[in-house]
Amino acid sequence: MGVTVRTARALAFASLVGNAVLVLSGGAVRLTESGLGCPTWPRCTDESLVPHGELGLHGAIEFGNRILGVALALVAIATWVAVLRLRPAAGPARRTATLLALGVPAQALLGGVTVLTDLNPWIVAWHLMLSMALIALAVLLIRQLAGPSPPATVPMPVVWLVRVTYATCWLVLYAGTVVTGSGPHAGDAASPRNGLDPASVSQAHADLVFLLVGLTVGTVFALRACGAPDTLVRAAAALLAVELAQSTIGLVQYATDLPLALVAAHLLGASVLTAVATWLWLATESAHPRLAARPATPGTAARSDDAVAADDRAEGGQRRNGSTATARKSRAR
Repeated sequence: MGVTVRTARALAFASLVGNAVLVLSGGAVRLTESGLGCPTWPRCTDESLVPHGELGLHGAIEFGNRILGVALALVAIATWVAVLRLRPAAGPARRTATLLALGVPAQALLGGVTVLTDLNPWIVAWHLMLSMALIALAVLLIRQLAGPSPPATVPMPVVWLVRVTYATCWLVLYAGTVVTGSGPHAGDAASPRNGLDPASVSQAHADLVFLLVGLTVGTVFALRACGAPDTLVRAAAALLAVELAQSTIGLVQYATDLPLALVAAHLLGASVLTAVATWLWLATESAHPRLAARPATPGTAARSDDAVAADDRAEGGQRRNGSTATARKSRAR
């Protein structure tokens, strides 16, 4: 028995929300200094799989984060099975769902490494970045299961502007993890820091944020100027709004000595930023005539690179034939 596209999309959206909640849960572990609440992995202690009374609240918080990871793995597996059972099959969506399903246990393994290395800040940074990558994959899957895109009207220079903006977004996210690794809230009072000067890396992070906001403003105006679909313009405006909100939170938390509530809000904002930026990038890619890769939905096959290349060759041949005919007419005259 097949699965409806609506069901598959609902599960993909659940994976998106679940990964964002896991980021927030991991933040709670770090902010409450519960990172070593369960001092080993995969067991909570050498003697017990689950936390016991001696570990107190820290053990419960850390173990709760692990349980949430298991729940997210079940959602990812359910999403994968649902996409596999779609009829007719959606090839690209199957590949994305597979990566998403494999990414959750990979995230758990990396989380185990962070515990076994006493919360090494560089490994913790990649632990968060993997969560952001899973959020991006969930957005990709949702889009692949969506309906047809609007007519392709975005020129290649604007596509490249969005690509540069998206790449800058990832630089901003990683720089944020470096800032975190240089400051307080390490996850445990005895955990090491990365040794970088917090003021210097914070300034570098802020400079990248200014660049990102500027690129996004340019993207909004460029999409309007080229007559892009309203959905794209709204997506770019939404990205700008998220960036401004995230920047405000970051500035206030830096000026007020990193209160826990604002740090948690900043983490949630990073997840939202990743999702919105990924949506804008994917929508722009599918809105250029030459890229032509519509989200692969059941019954709607995405054009392959070979098909696009064939069209290019055909158009080139038509132009050459037209030029030859024009030259013959000129000689006849």
